[in-house]
Amino acid sequence: MSITTDTRTITGEPTDGAQRQLPTVPCSVVWSRGHAYVLELVLNRSRWVGVDDRGRAVQYSCADLERRGWSRTAN
Repeated sequence: MSITTDTRTITGEPTDGAQRQLPTVPCSVVWSRGHAYVLELVLNRSRWVGVDDRGRAVQYSCADLERRGWSRTAN
């Protein structure tokens, strides 16, 4: 007996053709261009915080991450 799971649900891939949306829960993690970004809420505004290739802190808006491309896994 084998158990299958739908990994598209786990990785954030759309399962029914719907457009994929960034998570909105604080402390959510997504990956973009090989770097992890954590969602922070500051003064009722959300921002994605991480580091660049040189280890410097960077922050992106949801629109910035949409443009850059993102996923829920480090692929």
